[in-house]
Amino acid sequence: MFSNLMWMFVLLCSSVADENSVRDADIFPSSPEIERGSSLELSCVLRKNYTPQRNASHIIWKLNDELIAPENYNIVNETVSNITIHNFTYSMAYVECLMKYLDKELLLVDTEVKSGFRPDMPENISCIYFYDVNLTCTWNAGRETSFATNYTLYRKLMSSSDTVGSCSTTTESCSFSYPDNVYSNDFCFQVEAKNVLGASLTECVPIPLQKIEKFAPPEILSVKKIPGVKQLLVVTWKMPEKIIPLKHIICQVQYRNLYSNFTEFVNVSLNSKKSIGSCNLTGLWDSTDYSVAIRCVNNESAFWSGWSGEKNESTEEKAPSGKVDLWRVIESSRSSRNRSVHLMWKPLKSFPPSGRILGYKIGYFPENKAAHKRENNSTEQKMTLLLNEEAHIISVTAYNSAGESPEAILRIPSADEKSSQMIEKVVTSTTNEEVVVQWITSEPETTKYVVEWYEELEMDPFGRSWQYVSNSTKWKNNKKNFKPFICYNILVYPLYGSNVAAPSYTQIYAEEKKPSEGPVADTGILGKNEVTVKWNEISKAKRNGFITNYTIFYKPEDGKELNETVNSDVLQYRLKSLQANTQYTVQIMASNKAGGTIGEPKTFKTLKIDKEDIFFIAIPVEISILCLIGLWITCVLKKHAFKKVCWPDIPNPEESLAVEWPLASSNNSFLKRMSSQTKTVDFEEINVLEYCFPEESQEGSLLINFENHVSECTDINTKGITNRDEKILHNEENEAAKSFSPSMPYIITDQFTRSQMHSALIPVKEVQPIEVVANDLCGSQQNPIKNEENDHEEVLRLEDFSDKALFNPYLKNSVKTREFLVSESLPEHSTDECKSQSGVLPPFQPRVLGQSYVTVDMFSLAKAGASSSTSSSSLAPHTTSLQGSALMGKHGQT
Repeated sequence: MFSNLMWMFVLLCSSVADENSVRDADIFPSSPEIERGSSLELSCVLRKNYTPQRNASHIIWKLNDELIAPENYNIVNETVSNITIHNFTYSMAYVECLMKYLDKELLLVDTEVKSGFRPDMPENISCIYFYDVNLTCTWNAGRETSFATNYTLYRKLMSSSDTVGSCSTTTESCSFSYPDNVYSNDFCFQVEAKNVLGASLTECVPIPLQKIEKFAPPEILSVKKIPGVKQLLVVTWKMPEKIIPLKHIICQVQYRNLYSNFTEFVNVSLNSKKSIGSCNLTGLWDSTDYSVAIRCVNNESAFWSGWSGEKNESTEEKAPSGKVDLWRVIESSRSSRNRSVHLMWKPLKSFPPSGRILGYKIGYFPENKAAHKRENNSTEQKMTLLLNEEAHIISVTAYNSAGESPEAILRIPSADEKSSQMIEKVVTSTTNEEVVVQWITSEPETTKYVVEWYEELEMDPFGRSWQYVSNSTKWKNNKKNFKPFICYNILVYPLYGSNVAAPSYTQIYAEEKKPSEGPVADTGILGKNEVTVKWNEISKAKRNGFITNYTIFYKPEDGKELNETVNSDVLQYRLKSLQANTQYTVQIMASNKAGGTIGEPKTFKTLKIDKEDIFFIAIPVEISILCLIGLWITCVLKKHAFKKVCWPDIPNPEESLAVEWPLASSNNSFLKRMSSQTKTVDFEEINVLEYCFPEESQEGSLLINFENHVSECTDINTKGITNRDEKILHNEENEAAKSFSPSMPYIITDQFTRSQMHSALIPVKEVQPIEVVANDLCGSQQNPIKNEENDHEEVLRLEDFSDKALFNPYLKNSVKTREFLVSESLPEHSTDECKSQSGVLPPFQPRVLGQSYVTVDMFSLAKAGASSSTSSSSLAPHTTSLQGSALMGKHGQT
């Protein structure tokens, strides 16, 4: 037990021991390097300070921290353990030797193992010889060995196999420097490669130095043109000094046309003794710049020298042979009649070119005034002319030291001239690399066109580009000449001679992307279930393409998002079927071919009620108000008529023309006497006898017409009438009321005549023939009416009733509820007496102004004033109370 504890203590101390302390074991070989794919054998040897409990049988092996199978172990003795690893393929790995005891693993020693390959035999040995400078050889080392490999280059004589010199390196090239690079044609070269696994040696390869000679580039002294000699340049150069002597040299002159980038070569033979070489370059283009370079080689060598530095020169010039490309932009002036004509031109790219342009001459004159020609010079390719309204001819020529080019002529139309439209349609398209424009013309004879293009936001007239197109209705241009995401205006102008016809216009994007920003939504007219959403167009600089449509996204609060899509020309839209009194969020997305961009959100809230609801509510209220106003206006305008119908005026009896009241005799006045006795008349107590007409003739009115001759009646003193007379009069009044019939035109009553009057007339709605009336009257009357003072009455003639008596509504109301009662005790009268009574009626004049009528009510009033107890007692049970006032008509008219 004690020994086990001691063993554990030793292991614990060993595990925490310092690395610099004495190790408990060694591994052999240490840091081995083996050939990849071979077997690895290692030995772990315990040192003398081991204990009996710790021996080789407790040793385990690991490869890169992975346990190696025990069958690969070999226990030699108590202190040595071997391990064999077959087919070792790691380029580098770690092998560990550990002691295992009581489930503990103690690292004893470890080592790093590397594997690689033997060096391959070098191949393709080649050398370059720089005379009196160095000799450099290179070779191909083969595959990577994974170990450090050293190379040795041997230079040997072929005749004796003696090594003349050698150089060592770790790369694939090695050099012999002067003076170790002695020139000889009897050398061969050999390379040896060597590493820890072995070495390889090539055969000696013979290489003559004159075949590998390479010298420095020559130096160009001059490239000149000869004055007066066209299409010629003279090139002069200097040879390098260090070359193999007595050898034939070939130099190659390269000249490149800078205009066309075309290159040609000329070989020139020289003797190595000559240090200067020259060459004439002929057949060149006039007025063209050339670039010249030279290289040389030994005629036996395989290596040319490097190219000399390039030198440029131009050939002799000649007058420009082609016209310039001339174009114009006409800008009208609003403040004056003059126009600004912006001229632009570019030299025609002739092949070959004519020469270096020194300047341009611009001539212009009115079309019909060639003698007024003016000229300007310019070194730039643009100019602005201020011309009047007339048509002008403009010409531009380019000139150099040799002469001038032909004139390019362009006609500027007059200000009021209308150009014809020859192009019907222009179509644009794009490919991966090109912009294509095609057009259809109505004039097949036109064969020349000008295509003009510029950025839509370009304001500078000189910022435009143009190109002439001949014998085609199709134009192509590289996309690189157009900026991406920028809208370009493209115009196609037909040309006929020097005239320019009206252009056709279109737009194009060479490349599109989705808009940089979205439209900002705004709400217009809000409603209960709808709203008008408005937005503005995106600025042209941020569209990045043609807008194809707009999409309106709208979403109620805590609801589902909906959308509507409209065309690109629509800038407002009415959203319908919305929820009332609800908050919505709306956004607008602008889309082009590349995609869409949504603008900032806008919130709005629908109304509780809309205008239609207010309209339907307001209309009845307004109609009611108008009706009330109309009724009020009618009442104001017709107040007299309403007052006359509803509240008629009570006539003053004193103003009645029926009876002349003796105003002067106050003692005999009936009204005054009544006033003095009763002071006040209570109209609610006035009772009348109701008429005896049938129901259908109740619309008639009882009118009493008094004659002017009854004035004598006023002298009769009612106080002297005896009781007998009152009784007789009372009976006669009842008999008279009983004698009324529906067909009689007038009725005589005695209600008032027993005190004041003799007779009265009562008109009905329609007057019958007088004979029938008289007969009906007498047949219906029971007792004759006595009037002792009939001497003063006028006789009513029957022939006076030729017209009809019209119905007076006012009188109708006066007698609507009257009832005449007949006393059964009164004696009956004969028909003849009735006729005699009707013969004393006064004449009736229909529709005569001023004719007086008196209602039965008035007589009841008079009777009341007389206070006749007998008549009152007899009439009271059969009378009705009259709610209106009794009226006496002063100006009654039927």
